[in-house]
Amino acid sequence: MTERGSDSNLIGILCVLGGTFALGIQDMIIKLVSGTYPLHEIGFVRSVFAILLTCVFLKMEGGFQQLRSSRPGTHLARGILLICANMAYFLGLASMPLGDAAAIFFSAPLIITLMAIPFLGEKIGARRWLAVLIGLVGVVIMLRPGTDAIRLVGLLPLLGAVCYASIQILARKLGAIENASVMAFYVQVCFIVFSLGFGIVFGSGWMSSGDNVTLDFLFRAWKLPDAFGFAMMSACGVLVGIGGYLLSHAYRIAQVRTVASYEYAGLPFAVLLGFIVWGDLPDKMNIIGILMIALSGLYVFYREAMVRKKSLVQEPVLRG
Repeated sequence: MTERGSDSNLIGILCVLGGTFALGIQDMIIKLVSGTYPLHEIGFVRSVFAILLTCVFLKMEGGFQQLRSSRPGTHLARGILLICANMAYFLGLASMPLGDAAAIFFSAPLIITLMAIPFLGEKIGARRWLAVLIGLVGVVIMLRPGTDAIRLVGLLPLLGAVCYASIQILARKLGAIENASVMAFYVQVCFIVFSLGFGIVFGSGWMSSGDNVTLDFLFRAWKLPDAFGFAMMSACGVLVGIGGYLLSHAYRIAQVRTVASYEYAGLPFAVLLGFIVWGDLPDKMNIIGILMIALSGLYVFYREAMVRKKSLVQEPVLRG
C-alpha cells in the first residue's frame, strides 16, 4: 500500500469513528424526545440545521456549482433509501432499548457483503459465508421467533439495515465522482421535502390513536417545541450534519473494507448510552445475539482485508 493510501485509510478510520459517535448521540437524543414530538417534525428541524451545516462543508469543498450533478437519479435513490432507513430504525428505537435496536441495525455490514455479490460482482469464500450466516442467526436470536418474547418491532431496525446497506452500495459508485458534501446536501433536501410533506398530511395528529408507542411516534401531531425540545432537535441537526459528512467522506476516500469495520465502535457506545440514560442492559439472549452480530461482522471485514492484501502481493507476479 502506498503512503498516500495509508494516509487516506487513517483519515477514513478517524472519520468513521467521529461520524459513528456523532450519530450515536443523535440516536440517544431522538429516543429521548420520541415521547413528546413526532418523528417527521424532529426530522424536519434536524434536516434544516443539518443542511445549513452541509452548505458550509460544500463551500469548503469547492462551492455550490458542484450541485450540478450528473447523477441526480442516484442522489434521489440514496435520499429515499436513507429516509426509509431512518424511519424504520427510529420507529423501532421508540419502543426498544437503544443497544438492542443498534445491534440489529449493525447487521447492515453483513447485508452489504451479501448485496455486493449480485450488484458489484464480488465473490466471497466459504468462511465469510459462514460468518455472515452466524451474524444473521444472531439477529434471529434477538427477534426470538416462536416465543412469547418475539418482538416484531425488531424487524424495523432490520429493515433500516437493509436500506442502509443499499445506500452504501450506491455510495461505492457515486463517491468516485461526487464530494461528500454534495451527497449529504441532496440527502438533507430529500429529508426536508419528505418530512414537510408528511407533516402537512399527518401533522394534525388525525391518525394518532395514542395506544401504540411506535405508531404514535409516527403520527403524533406537530407541536411548537419548547426551549429544551428545540435545542435537542437542533443538536440532532448539527450531529447528523457532522456525522453524515464524516461517514460519506470516509467511504469516498478510503477502502470500504478498511474503514467499515470501525463502525462497530458504535455498538458498545449505544449500549453504554442506553445504560447511562435509561438503565437498560441487554439480557443473556440479547448479549449472545449482539456478540454473534458484532464478531461475525468484524470477521467478514478481517477476511476481506486479508484477501485484498493477498491480491496486492500477487498482482505484480501475475502481470509479469
